[in-house]
Order: sequence, then C-alpha cells, then structure tokens
Amino acid sequence: QVQLVESGGGLVQAGGSLRLSCAASGRTFSSLDMGWFRQAPGKEREFVAADLWSGSRTYYADSVKGRFTISRDNARNTVYLQMNSLKPEDTAVYYCAGRINTGRYSYSSPNDYNYWGQGTQVTVSS
Repeated sequence: QVQLVESGGGLVQAGGSLRLSCAASGRTFSSLDMGWFRQAPGKEREFVAADLWSGSRTYYADSVKGRFTISRDNARNTVYLQMNSLKPEDTAVYYCAGRINTGRYSYSSPNDYNYWGQGTQVTVSS
C-alpha cells in the first residue's frame, strides 16, 4: 500500500508562487508514476500535471502549462508542484496521486491512479 501526504498549500495573492510537496511511502518511489489533480468547489477533479516513468516524461494541463512545473526527488520520495504566476482560477484543493509504473501512457484521468493524498488547499486572492 502506498501512502501519500501533501503539504505546502496556503493563501497567496494573484501573481504569487507556491510549491506543493507530496511525500510517498510504502513502495519504492522510483517505481511510481505521480500526478497532481485539483478540485474546485462544485467542479470535477481535474488533471494538472503528471510525472511518468520516474521523471522521463512530464505532462501538463493547458491551463497551467508554462506556469507550473512538476518534479521529483527519488532520494526524498517526494514529488513537487512548483506553481508560479498564480491566478484566482487556480484556487482549489490540490491532490497528489500515484500508481505503479506499468508503462501505461494514459495519465490525465483520476481513474488512471490508485493512490491519493488527502489534499491541500490553495487559495489565490485577486
């Protein structure tokens, strides 16, 4: 079983930055594909970014491309989401997600992942 714990959320003004962290345990971290999703009130959970094949492939939602960066530190069993130029529409609960790497290419649906963190709130004020 894989446990994921997010941290780093908070309140920030528009144009500011935050870095989210997700610490994993229970499995060799390099064997995990990792993703970030977010869910705003009244909306479905949506894909933000993915780090597949131990960092060899990264993908982003169009809405965050050029502003957010996903990265991982296998030595620390941690995946990060650096968020720059934040906008009020980025306000949401952000979730870390993981799955065992089996070479799958699909990555943008919540159904692609087996393990989830508890979520961390990000609020961007205008």
